[in-house]
Amino acid sequence: MSVLELLTHGDGVSRSVAALLLAMSIASWVVILWKAWLLRGGTRDVLRSIAAFWQSATLADAEQKLQAFDRAALVLPAVVAIKNAAAINVNGTLGATADRNQRLTRVLRDALHSALRRLQAGQILLATVGATAPFVGLLGTVWGIYGALTGIAGQTGGFTIDKVAGPVGEALVMTAFGLAVAIPAVLAYNVFGRVIGRVEAELEGFAHDLLGSFGEAPASAAPPPARPMPV
Repeated sequence: MSVLELLTHGDGVSRSVAALLLAMSIASWVVILWKAWLLRGGTRDVLRSIAAFWQSATLADAEQKLQAFDRAALVLPAVVAIKNAAAINVNGTLGATADRNQRLTRVLRDALHSALRRLQAGQILLATVGATAPFVGLLGTVWGIYGALTGIAGQTGGFTIDKVAGPVGEALVMTAFGLAVAIPAVLAYNVFGRVIGRVEAELEGFAHDLLGSFGEAPASAAPPPARPMPV
């Protein structure tokens, strides 16, 4: 039994379950293909972008180089944030009450969170589909078996295995549909999660290095008062 037959010949519950599984499959595959394109370079692009930044002469030169290396635009937002932080006039605002290190920390945190939101987008959908699709398919199977047994009970004649095997086998197809939807989502969630974890660690380290390089060095503590020489 195909999905089209379930949508056209089944009852309301069977059609709803089949349509829901079809929608979950389409949504998960859209996310899988989009994230595969976003993370196609893995950590390689991030590492190359960071290396290109430190080999640049100026921030403007680094921004231009990253246009070629940072295809997913994960490193570039932090560089742009550092560049813009020096040009923004914060006099007369609440931002002026903070020192340079605190302002840089704020803009780098915002840039890092923006990149991480892009990386994490779709992960919840994949996890939800992977966790719920088998149960949705099982619901369709249980309802289909119930309908098949109810129909067999109303028929006249002896109760034979051939009368049960056909309707029950068709109902079990729903469980297979649920697994077919869930397995790719679970595999993609695990693979993407591992890549995202490595990229996140590299971005956090890069932001920390930027703060150390472009922030103000802490003022050295005053030397302790000289002790009087004993008389």
